[in-house]
Amino acid sequence: MKALVALILLVQLPVHKAVPAAPPAPLGCDDPESEAAAEVAVSYINGHSHHGYKFALNRIENIRVLPQGLNNDIIFLELDLLETTCHILSPTPLANCTVRSFTQHAVEGDCDVKLQKLDGKLSVLASKCHSHADSREDVLQLCPDCPLLASWNDTEVLTTVTAALNDHNSKTADAYLRLLEIGRANIQYEPAHIVYVEFAVAATNCSAAEAGDNVEACQLLPDDQSNFGFCTATKVVRPSQDLRVDCQLYGHQVPTPDSQDTSAGLVPSVVQGFINHNLKLSHNNPVASESSSSEFPTSMLSAKSVAKRAVAAVAQHDKVPHPVGFVPPPPPCPGKIRHFKI
Repeated sequence: MKALVALILLVQLPVHKAVPAAPPAPLGCDDPESEAAAEVAVSYINGHSHHGYKFALNRIENIRVLPQGLNNDIIFLELDLLETTCHILSPTPLANCTVRSFTQHAVEGDCDVKLQKLDGKLSVLASKCHSHADSREDVLQLCPDCPLLASWNDTEVLTTVTAALNDHNSKTADAYLRLLEIGRANIQYEPAHIVYVEFAVAATNCSAAEAGDNVEACQLLPDDQSNFGFCTATKVVRPSQDLRVDCQLYGHQVPTPDSQDTSAGLVPSVVQGFINHNLKLSHNNPVASESSSSEFPTSMLSAKSVAKRAVAAVAQHDKVPHPVGFVPPPPPCPGKIRHFKI
C-alpha cells in the first residue's frame, strides 16, 4: 500500500523538461574570431592574384556563421581592402607592406569570401572580388595638387616605361630585364611636368651586353630559375629634363606547397587602357566564379542593411530611459576602419 501511495505521489510531481541551450551570440566584425577568419581570407586573396599589388584589410563589413554540425561552421565574410605598395610578386610579408595613402590615389578592393572552420582550422572555399580607384573628385577635393592615376596606355606613360627600362639595361652588367606589366602611373603637370611609373620586370637568359646584339633572342628564365623584380621611375619633362630609375630584383623564389604561383598569370608587355589592376580580373579562384551566386547567399546582410539595423537599434535605445552616463553598445557590424575610408 505504501508503495502504491509513493507511486501516485511521484506521478503527480511536476515534470521539468530540459531547457535547450541558448544559441551562441552572433559574431561581431571586430571579434578575434572574425579577425582570424579575415586574415586567412586576405592571405588567400593575395596568394591567388596574378597582377597588380597585394591588398591589406581595411574593414570587416559583415560576417555570417552557418553551423553545419559539431565543430563545423561555414563563414561568409564581406571585406574592404586597400592596395599596398608591394607588388604581388614581392616576397615582402603583407605585415611589412605599406598601404597607399589617400593622396596617392588609393585603390579599394571589395571581396566576398566563403570559409569553412572545421575542428578549429579555417580554409577558404570560394571568393569573389573587384577593386576600383577612388574617384577623381574625392581626391581633388581634399588634395587639389595631388597627381591622379593615369592610363597605362597613355603615350607619356609608355614612353617613360620604355626609357626607364632602356636606361637600366644600358647601365647594368647583370641580366637583361624585360617588362612584365605596368603597375601604376601618375602624371603631374604643375608646378612641374613629371611622370611617375611603377612596373614589374623579369630577368632573361641574356646579359645586357648580349641583348644589344640580338634582343629578340632573349627569353624569360624557366620557372626553376625565374627572377622577378620591380622598378620605379620618375621622368621630369619640364622645366628641365631628368630621368631617375630604380630596379630591384627579388631573386628566385621557391613556391611553398600551399601557395599559388602568382607569376603564372603575368603576360609580358601587355598594356591595357586601365588605371589600376582590378581584382575581378587578376584574382584567380578555380572554385568560385562571378556567376556562382549559390556560393554567396542573397540573404547575407549587406553593409547598408547592417547600418540601417544599427541606426534602428540606437533609436530604440533612445526611447528607453537609461541611467546617467549610459553608453549604448556599438553595433556588431560593420567593424572598425583600420586605415581610412574611401
